[in-house]
Amino acid sequence: MNFQLTIVKVGGKVIEEPDALKALLKDFSLIAGYKVLIHGGGRTATELAEKLGVESKMVNGRRITDEETLKIATMVYAGLVNKTIVAQLQALRVDAIGLTGADMNLILSLKRPVTDIDYGFVGDIKDVNYKVLSELLNQSYTPVLAPLTHDGEGNLLNTNADTIAAETARALAYNFNVRLIYCFEKKGVLMDENDENSVIQNLNLELYQQYKEEGIIKGGMIPKLDNAFRALASGVREIIITSAAEMNTGKGTYIQ
Repeated sequence: MNFQLTIVKVGGKVIEEPDALKALLKDFSLIAGYKVLIHGGGRTATELAEKLGVESKMVNGRRITDEETLKIATMVYAGLVNKTIVAQLQALRVDAIGLTGADMNLILSLKRPVTDIDYGFVGDIKDVNYKVLSELLNQSYTPVLAPLTHDGEGNLLNTNADTIAAETARALAYNFNVRLIYCFEKKGVLMDENDENSVIQNLNLELYQQYKEEGIIKGGMIPKLDNAFRALASGVREIIITSAAEMNTGKGTYIQ
């Protein structure tokens, strides 16, 4: 019998705004059953880089991670953001454990090959150690994963948090009944990016392809949805894209 597991990915402004983060973690603490939290923190990393005089380079919404940027990402993601979340969850009586992909050999990645763009120290996920994650969950720990993985040769790699969420969900779908929730600032996937209430309530692969072709779905939402449909095809039972404030309300876009 598979047990219920909820994986929540949170990013964007929610991470940077203390009140929004506090509210999200309170809602997260109320989720029944096993749970995993995966977070971003890119805006905080960009702010610190600016203060340290390190230029942040982005291509198509993705960060170019040179050696100095990787140091900043590690400080922010694995340090400040991760441990702030863990401390606040402990205050909510959630026995959280903060991890990167390097800890316990949790997530192994390959450095992204250089094509027309050199993304630097960016990882494409090769393997998620579902056995270790399952053991932690079965011992009543709540993993909090920072968006850093490793290559098995001593190098950390900056890795997209949406992808970590989807690949973690896929890896655990064999042992658990997995629900994956992507939380961000919007109420879901929107028909009109300028209308907060134009939420697409249900989205299947055929409709997704149509909306992409029509330019309704574009930009950073495309890799998020690509990850979601990949996870759905691998046995993840339920995927919702919603706002952090509505995480437990059942509102948002359901991927079918």
